[in-house]
Amino acid sequence: MQNSAEKNQEIVQQLRNISETLADRSLAALKDAHALGESKRPEIERTLTQARRAIEKAIALLISES
Repeated sequence: MQNSAEKNQEIVQQLRNISETLADRSLAALKDAHALGESKRPEIERTLTQARRAIEKAIALLISES
């Protein structure tokens, strides 16, 4: 049976994977916008970045609990 710290570690790893996916999609959105000649950050990139920051905060909270 896993203890609380081990369970948190599993969640942290899952959240890190999600954060990486969000970062990749954010970068792709920026590249797409650049390719289309847009001069402003696309809204989807802003949303993805905001979501990634929230995930990073959750990771920090879970790590501090370990």
